[in-house]
Parts: sequence; C-alpha cells; structure tokens
Amino acid sequence: MTNTEQDRWSRVKGRLRTSVGEDVYTSWFARMDLEGVQDESVHLSVPTRFLKSWIQAHYADRVLSCWQAEMPEVHKIDLTVRSAIRAAAPVKEAAAPVEARRVERTDGRPAPELRSVATAPVSASHDALGGSPLDPRLTFASFVVGRSNTLAHAAARQVAEGRRGDPVMFNPLYIHAGVGLGKTHLLQAVTWAGNSGSERKVLYLTAEKFMYGFVAALKTQTALAFKEALRGIDVLVIDDLQFLQGKSTQAEFCHTLNALIDAGRQVVIAADRPPSDLESLDDRVRSRLAGGLVVEMGSLGEELRLGILKSRVAAARAHHASFDVPEEVLDYLARTITHNGRDLEGAINRLLAHSKLNNQPVTLEMAEREVRDLIRPQEPKRIKIEDIQRVVARQYNVSRSDLLSSRRTANVVRPRQVAMYLAKTLTLRSLPEIGRRFGGRDHTTVLHAVRKIEALVAKDTALSEEVESLKRQLQE
Repeated sequence: MTNTEQDRWSRVKGRLRTSVGEDVYTSWFARMDLEGVQDESVHLSVPTRFLKSWIQAHYADRVLSCWQAEMPEVHKIDLTVRSAIRAAAPVKEAAAPVEARRVERTDGRPAPELRSVATAPVSASHDALGGSPLDPRLTFASFVVGRSNTLAHAAARQVAEGRRGDPVMFNPLYIHAGVGLGKTHLLQAVTWAGNSGSERKVLYLTAEKFMYGFVAALKTQTALAFKEALRGIDVLVIDDLQFLQGKSTQAEFCHTLNALIDAGRQVVIAADRPPSDLESLDDRVRSRLAGGLVVEMGSLGEELRLGILKSRVAAARAHHASFDVPEEVLDYLARTITHNGRDLEGAINRLLAHSKLNNQPVTLEMAEREVRDLIRPQEPKRIKIEDIQRVVARQYNVSRSDLLSSRRTANVVRPRQVAMYLAKTLTLRSLPEIGRRFGGRDHTTVLHAVRKIEALVAKDTALSEEVESLKRQLQE
C-alpha cells in the first residue's frame, strides 16, 4: 500500500467516524483494513464473516460514499474476510460488489454524490449469526400429533404461519417436555416453515450456540454488533434453555428477550422443565418467560407411539421400498417402548439395518431380540411442587393461596408443613427453591417444617397414614 493510499484511507476512516458516530465506528469499522486500490475498485478486509455480512447489508453505501468523496472514480467496494495470517495479496472471498449509480436532483441535474446499491442479501445479518444446524427431516409434515402434544403443535403452527407486521398472539411461546418427546422437532419445524417463502427472518439457536456467539463477540470486540443483529430477527427460536449458564450471558439473553418482545417480535423457547423450575436463571428471566404461553408436551401415549412408528417406517420405505414391518411388530414396539420418541426411531433403524444387512424379513421374534435394551422399566412419575400444593390443599380443605400466604393459624400451618415435607421427600428441589415456591420463605423455615413432620410421623399414626395417602395420590 502506497503512502498516498494510506493517507486516503485515514481520511476515509475519519469521514466514516463522523458519519456513523464513535460507538458504531468502534464496533464495525475499527478492525477494517485497506488491502489496496485497483482501477475503480477498493479492496477492504475485516477479520470475521459476521462483520463482512453486516457491513455489506447495512453500511455498504456509507463506505462507498466516503471513498467517493476522496476518489470520485471509485465505483465498487470489494470486502473480504482476511485469514489469521495475512497473505501478501488480498484473497477475495465471494465479495458482494457494491455498484454505484447517480441520484437525480429534483431540478433534473445529476447530483454530485453517488449512491451505492448493495447486492448483499437482506438476510445477510441473519446468516452471519450462524444459526444452529437444522435437520431437514424435522418439519411439520413429519410431526405426529397426539393428545399429549396437540396444543404445543397448534401454537407452533400459529407462530410459523404468521407474517411480518401481524400482531403476536402469545410471546414468548415456551414449550417444555422431557427428553425425546418432540420439542426440538417442533422448534425446527417452526424455523423451516418460517424461512420457506416468508419475508420474516427466523433464527434457530441452541442455548449453547447463543452462549458461544455472545462470548465470541465479546472476545472479538463485536458485542454491540452481535446484539444489534440478534435483535433484528423477526422470530428467535431458542432450544434447550436449561443449559444457559453464566451471569453475563443470562443478562444479555434477558435484554434480548425484552427487546424482541417489546418490539413485537416473536420468541419461541424450549426447555426440559417449566420456567419456574429453571433455578439457575435470574428471577426476571423466569418471570418474563412465564408471562407468555407455557405449554407442556406430555408423555407419549400408546396410540401416539404407534403413529410415530408408522411414520418412521413410511419414511424408511421411501429409500428402501422392500422394507416392511408387520402390524404385530409395530403393536409390540408401541406397547413396550414407552420412554421417548428417539427410542422408537432407534428401534425402526435397528430393524431396517438387520433386515437389509442379513437379507431377512422383520419378524416379531427378531424385534424382541433387537430392541430388548430399549425396553426400560417404567420411570416413576415426576412430581411437581404445584401438584403437591394442590393435593394437600384439597386434603385439608384450604386453598393453595393459603399455603403460600403468611397466615399462621393452625388449620394452615400444619398443611403447609406437610406440603413442604412432601416437596423435600418427593422432588429433587433444594430447600431454598422449595422456600421460594412457598411464598418466598427462607430455607430454614422449610428445614424446620421437614424436621417437624418427620418427628410427628414417627409417633402419630394418623398423621403417618395421611402422609402415605398423599404420597399415593401424587404417585398414581
């Protein structure tokens, strides 16, 4: 680079700084370098693909006009991503050219300035965020609807079919379920549908990917750019929120969540438990999540499991026309593999592999042998604190709000202590969490209640029978 080019570049940067302001300049242009000027083209480079895409989509005309103020003959900007070890000559990487055209004044004379027309796609900032990978099989067409997921499916379809500018019916949409019950399938289906022939920008991220992106932006000093790009998304889809860790990351997620919801953008979230049970998240985040539509996807009933198996067999037959699973085998699998949908899919894959590799038809005997390790003992029912409060309140003829209140009358104190005792013995919740769920009480209050009921149960037969009866009601 010649001294003349360096001087021009310094003046261009000064114009950019004045045009966009110090904060924006620092976020976007501080790490942009001049590689050289050739004929009517200026070659610039930035360290990341994210910066390149964002500048092309949002500041291409600013950069070009600043250069034209110094060199009117410039008509194109080539922006590339430089490698970690800079090569002697700039390497072009699918640079989107920025062509110039004249802007006519109202008096018909050509204006002295030239305006650029960026050819970068509208979704460049969306692409640059690097959404998590999508499985092309996980669409609404392949999702099997049953009693346990009807509401979640309907809500997800409502989100996917929305248009930019439409009022948001529920925000955020929060779907929770155990492993392998279809929540990721629904979230990816929303993303596929939203990005197919829609003007909306839909981004699917796992919580891990969100954390990685935010930390990487902090390290490369592009945090402001990351935030701006994320908040420009029309539908943000976050999966496995229970894995979101770190105080600063959670704070940024909360700010992003608030910004998107306040701007009328849609947020869809999935986790393995309801918002109130995400103990690692800040109270403000839990409160905002609970303020939308919270939908639970329940366990798969036998009819739904059979439907999933038939769907997977049909999908396999599209590639292996001779593959066939007798009805009695499907019934057996639906009856015995009860844990989750992934086990059902695994069972079909095993039968397909065995049938093709050994050139044998699928039989009931083969199925019993091949999937025996997928037949798991029935897991105990997961009991929620809300269930405990409801059952105890009904047993002792008090309201749930009484259990959460500060009332100290005998007819409320004893049921409250029993409910706290059951919460400690039947759930994995910590004492502080149980106290928070019982009206914000201190963990020492919960500990006192647990010890009190333990002592009474040991010597009071009537109370012991009451507690055992409550346990049976909750575990049925």
